[in-house]
Amino acid sequence: MHKWRDRCVYFATVLVSVLLIFFLNRALTDNHWFQEMRDAEKPIRAKVTSILNKSEDNYSMDGENTVEEFEITFQARILSGERKGETVTANQLFDSYTSTDAKVVESGDKVLLYPVDAEIYNASWTFGDYIRSDGILFLCLLFFGLILLFGRMKGVHTIVSLSFTALSVFLVFVPSILAGYNIYLTSILTCVFIIVMTLLIINGWNKKSLVASVGCVSGVLVAGILSFVMDRVLSLSGVVDETSVYLQYVVEGLTIDLRAIIFAGIILGAVGAVMDVAMSLASSLLEVYGVSETPTVKSIVKSGFTIGRDIMGTMANTLILAYIGSSLSVVILLIAYNSSMLALFNKEMIVVELLQALAGSIGILGTIPLTSLIAALVYVPRKGKEK
Repeated sequence: MHKWRDRCVYFATVLVSVLLIFFLNRALTDNHWFQEMRDAEKPIRAKVTSILNKSEDNYSMDGENTVEEFEITFQARILSGERKGETVTANQLFDSYTSTDAKVVESGDKVLLYPVDAEIYNASWTFGDYIRSDGILFLCLLFFGLILLFGRMKGVHTIVSLSFTALSVFLVFVPSILAGYNIYLTSILTCVFIIVMTLLIINGWNKKSLVASVGCVSGVLVAGILSFVMDRVLSLSGVVDETSVYLQYVVEGLTIDLRAIIFAGIILGAVGAVMDVAMSLASSLLEVYGVSETPTVKSIVKSGFTIGRDIMGTMANTLILAYIGSSLSVVILLIAYNSSMLALFNKEMIVVELLQALAGSIGILGTIPLTSLIAALVYVPRKGKEK
């Protein structure tokens, strides 16, 4: 009976997730801007077959420093699209100022080519980038293979939930921002969907999933409320770097709330770690309840705090180091060009990174007591332990 119920819940969750993502994506992208993006010229995949010419030129930017400019003309065979198999001539342009370690194309390289004006670029196609997606795809397949090897059916559920998480962010949440919807609301709804969907697919509908989902939502809300309040206290503008400025010009007539982007980044970044803590606590406390002779609300909450202290240190480190690692080059650059630590730690870019790490970590800390209390109330019946 339980297996049948779990299967029904699993397939219902998968079906609802597919339908939600599909129809929401259709509704959100059904406008003029997305249609223009679909109709825009796409790059083509090609393989370099031969190098035709290499040229080099020098010029001075300030009268002292010399910049070397390179142009490599090559032939490539198109690997995709209507012109598959056709050989075309393309070029690669770069200079020593903007691309100090740029890799020169070689025969056998797989590249992306963009169509250009032949009168300006001396070729009908120009080099866009190296095709790196094949390597990433191999790494993803290796990752999924290891998940299946160690997790078996749980691994299948993990891959399914991970896929829906990625699809909900890229096919629903991001288009909702570009369509002009409230970022605060859509980011919260996206997090709730990810939490509920993941726990139902991986663990099914039971007390453990209920405790973990409520505890996780509570922890994410703690991080969200804190980031919302601190956004006002710190007088943030949302202009963290040049990409923030570019967001203002992505869609004509649409002003994107950059402060809301910070809020969304914080709660989306925290949801994974918070879910991990909530699930670990919910599972551990269910085991504690199962082996206790006379479990009480107080004893379960106390056990939750004890287990939570062990989880707390490593998980907070995980979150903070993840944020530092994702922006390490920017941190190094800012430190190198700022002689004053006071000025450095008041730059909005650094403040936002610290806010993300601290708000997420406090969200984790808030998850521990909240999940422990919820677990005690759900697991422990009102009149002693059920037999």
